[in-house]
Amino acid sequence: MRNEDISSAADILGGLGSTLGGGGGGSSDADILYEFIRSQEMVRTIDAQLDLRRLYTIHREQDPLLTFNPEGTIEDLTSFWLRMVRISYDSGTGLMELRVLAFSATDAKKIAEAIFEESARMINALSAVAREDGTRYAREDLERAIEKVKIAREALTAFRVSNQIVDPSADVQGQMGLLNTLQAQLAEALIELDLLSTSTREGDPRLEQATRRIVVIEARIADERRKFGVGAPGDESYATTIADFERLSVEREFAEQAYAVALSNFNGATAEANRKSRYLAAYVRPTLAERSEFPQRILFILVVGLFSFLFWAIAALVYYSLRDRR
Repeated sequence: MRNEDISSAADILGGLGSTLGGGGGGSSDADILYEFIRSQEMVRTIDAQLDLRRLYTIHREQDPLLTFNPEGTIEDLTSFWLRMVRISYDSGTGLMELRVLAFSATDAKKIAEAIFEESARMINALSAVAREDGTRYAREDLERAIEKVKIAREALTAFRVSNQIVDPSADVQGQMGLLNTLQAQLAEALIELDLLSTSTREGDPRLEQATRRIVVIEARIADERRKFGVGAPGDESYATTIADFERLSVEREFAEQAYAVALSNFNGATAEANRKSRYLAAYVRPTLAERSEFPQRILFILVVGLFSFLFWAIAALVYYSLRDRR
């Protein structure tokens, strides 16, 4: 088992990164793999691929004791599997050695290759689950941020359509310009009225015209100022319009900032998950045996002969002991 943790550029510059290539896999990963190879799930999978029941019952008629009973259950097949698949694991080096027994060298190699493929698939699945767990919450935050941005932009667009104003601030500036112009015209009209008052007699038509001009300008100024105040009944003032626009603009800006943060967090989580992965490396590929080690006939004969001799010796001692007592 190997864990690969590639250091980022920021880690390298900061002196906090680990070396490229990572270190050996933790014992927990190897323990998981050890138990997975011995599990019923592995047996069921390999049986579906290679028909273990057939491979383990080829010589049933010649050797009923050491072969598998074809009528056995999956639990029986798992027990027989543990006899035929031997695993040795060194916790210090993290290396695992797999020794597969079968009734032919080809079958043993096929089973070993299938075990390696299924083990690699399981390790890849663990890595995928780890990456998914590492990015799931960041992805959920990003999706919520995207939805808030859409809602805020749609609300601002609906406001502009309903009020027929793209930017209320620019519109207010235009209104302020018009008001300033009216103020300047009112000042000119008042000066003109003062000049006429000093140079003409009462009842002069020019005085009446200047007075009407001042009244009209003052009425127009009052109307323009009313737009920034309470306004007429049923009319919405510029102050209210600007307040709504600023509120929607702030909500959109906040949603966009939250989206930028969520996107940055998601990219960081994805990069972190991609930098860390576990994989299964075979330092020795499954090999094809050229000479069978089992059955060990000479050893078997010697063991049977030894136990037979011991049984005969014990029986003889018992027999002569009982005869001597008589």
